[in-house]
Amino acid sequence: MTDAAALPGRPRGGTLSGPATPRAVNVLAPNASAMTLDGTNTWIVSEPDSELAVVIDPGPLDDVHLRAVLDTAEKAGKRVALTLLTHGHPDHAEGAASFAELTGTKVRALDPALRLGDEGLAQGDVVSVGGLELRVVPTPGHTADSLCFHLPADRAVLTGDTILGRGTTVVAHPDGRLGDYLDSLRRLRSLAVDDGVHTVLPGHGPVLDDAQGAVEFYLAHRAHRLAQVETAVESGYVSPHQVVAHVYADVDRSLWPAAELSVRAQMDYLREHGLV
Repeated sequence: MTDAAALPGRPRGGTLSGPATPRAVNVLAPNASAMTLDGTNTWIVSEPDSELAVVIDPGPLDDVHLRAVLDTAEKAGKRVALTLLTHGHPDHAEGAASFAELTGTKVRALDPALRLGDEGLAQGDVVSVGGLELRVVPTPGHTADSLCFHLPADRAVLTGDTILGRGTTVVAHPDGRLGDYLDSLRRLRSLAVDDGVHTVLPGHGPVLDDAQGAVEFYLAHRAHRLAQVETAVESGYVSPHQVVAHVYADVDRSLWPAAELSVRAQMDYLREHGLV
């Protein structure tokens, strides 16, 4: 068995649901799959002495899960005052409208189509609720509307699908773009190096206690995959499906459709930079 401390990002062992930092509690959605890992992490974030809380990514449209999120907050003496979305994929956002109705909250997101209320989210925004401070960090790449939330008081960042607690994420072509994703990873590396962020609270999988290590692993992985795709194209594998079969031969075939999205993004990147 591999020691978790030796894995990229130093993932925590044990149960995924429950407190992760002094200000962040996870409620795991029951939607485990090859793509969602153990399920979607729905985060309840609040100052310890505040009665107000923010919920990030209510998750799928599952009434039992949405009720569990609300019950978890209420048992801690918290009232949900705002709902935020890291991005619009259904496993993160489909339940947002129902959760907003359940809690009487507004929903803030980068994509106007996902918002309930007048306020969106943009670079430089600081979300303040009950003394809690969350800084909005645009991180396009997985999707065009992907955001992360920097929680300075816990030296943590909530990453949605930009960084996962296990494995690597998909650059969801055509909405996701590899160049944007690499820039976003570098932005997160800056948070770790310059702003002292050490904890990753991901949208799926366990909490990571080495943010810089996780980002460096992701950057190295992307560079390695890009080189593999470039070599495959130069060797005559011209279609994305052919490239996936060649480059991802050791990956579970159930993940090949997702891998093909990333390969399409990688091939676009290579063409844009005149590398193929």
